[in-house]
Amino acid sequence: MKWDLALRQFDGYLRLERGMSANTVKAYCHDLEALGAWAIEHERSPASISVEELRQAIRTMAEAGLGARTQARRLSAWRVFFGFVREEGLRDDQPALSVDLPSLPKTLPVYLTEEEVKNLFDAVDRSHPNAERDLAILEVFYGCGLRVSELIEMRIRDVFADDAVVRVVGKGDKERVVPIHDTAIRAIERYRSLERVHVEPKRGFEDHLFLNVRGRKISRQWVFLRLKELALLAGISKVIGPHTLRHTFATHLLHHGVDLRFIQVMLGHSSITTTEVYAHLDDRLLRETMLKHHPRNLR
Repeated sequence: MKWDLALRQFDGYLRLERGMSANTVKAYCHDLEALGAWAIEHERSPASISVEELRQAIRTMAEAGLGARTQARRLSAWRVFFGFVREEGLRDDQPALSVDLPSLPKTLPVYLTEEEVKNLFDAVDRSHPNAERDLAILEVFYGCGLRVSELIEMRIRDVFADDAVVRVVGKGDKERVVPIHDTAIRAIERYRSLERVHVEPKRGFEDHLFLNVRGRKISRQWVFLRLKELALLAGISKVIGPHTLRHTFATHLLHHGVDLRFIQVMLGHSSITTTEVYAHLDDRLLRETMLKHHPRNLR
């Protein structure tokens, strides 16, 4: 099998059999393209490349400036790929498993203090035509701990105000239900009644909750840029993005006494262990615990 064919088939495998999101598939394929380029130069196919050659490939990339975290991610993608190659019967081994992942520095996730969160909200100019949208986005990020992909794909029908929950479609199209506090619900309702109602949605975006001025769903790039702008206005020197607010959500709940198990469920972290431990958690208790302890609901 040639690398270009392997890449196309791997793309389909990730999407159809593994159920990975478009962004994850894109990242995995990008990492495989890097290996394919190296292997073609060295006249090696997916079926013939050896463990030592994989080590040589990653060493070459590291010497060219590839960081340790990117190396680790790349090797992880290669492991999935060679698992696929073995399933296809093209080889009996899994060579990438014999290549050690680089040691990564142990760094704590960046999160905001409660004062910094307040400053971030205060940085939104209430006279701006899209202020209610910005505030609603901040409330949902900080109030529900969503990933950026989960927020931009939120639909109006996913918000159950009477039940104080939102339905979230996470990685691999896995659904979960997350409690949402009154402050966030009110922010969403203000945005819908004061701003969104005046935006004409483009075809296919009628039910998306957060729209840009052109009537399409907001983009990942716009969210990152807007958060950076607000952080600058708020005088926050930390480099922040959507995941910073996700870390902040979890950290503040933990600081306010919420059990780590509840936080893992709300974040949608999926592993066999996590699923086994939390499969039978009472949804009502989960919602009540979150609403009781979230800082934005203590007003």
